[in-house]
Amino acid sequence: MTLSSSDPGRDCPLCPRLVAFREEWRGKQPDWSNAPVPSFGADDGRLLIVGLAPGLRGANRTGRPFTGDYAGDLLYQSMIDFGFARGVFEARPDDSLTPIDTAVTNAVRCVPPENKPTTDEIRTCRPFLAATLAGMPRLAAVIALGKIAHDSVIVALGEKMARHKFGHGAQHKIGALTVFDSYHCSRYNTNTGVLTPEMFRTVFASVRAHLDASSG
Repeated sequence: MTLSSSDPGRDCPLCPRLVAFREEWRGKQPDWSNAPVPSFGADDGRLLIVGLAPGLRGANRTGRPFTGDYAGDLLYQSMIDFGFARGVFEARPDDSLTPIDTAVTNAVRCVPPENKPTTDEIRTCRPFLAATLAGMPRLAAVIALGKIAHDSVIVALGEKMARHKFGHGAQHKIGALTVFDSYHCSRYNTNTGVLTPEMFRTVFASVRAHLDASSG
């Protein structure tokens, strides 16, 4: 069973600016996906990883979250290393990579110009994130990649952002869930040293320990 029921349709009309950008790129690159990017994984997972939005030449091109750009290299290798995925990540949707006990999604499902969704676009897309969260009955942990993803997850869970402030390595207990914060694994963040691979792996180690303890 997949998470497709919580994904917007290919021609989702809800955000006019994103629709116009999508249509522009469908004209420029008709072989690309150029559509809302669906969640990747199954709905029986205990972990959901939430990013910001599809990259123009990454997930917007390939149709799979974090596939086709640098952020996916670090994310999926970390998932493999900590037992949250198997196979080989080859930055294409038909590779052998398979999530284990995990799903990957974005706070905003369509690619935004300059990778910057507006506040209204984030709010408009949030019901899809809420549906994804609600559609995972075994969900025990969320990794929020960056402040926008963190804030959208917190609101989607019915909590106040002021009570759960973003911070790399921070953990937020919300009901039966724990939200783990990480800086986004973007090339910019890693190139500037805001996020190192070791910092990122520390977050995954915390999640692995949390889930192993809860299952034991």
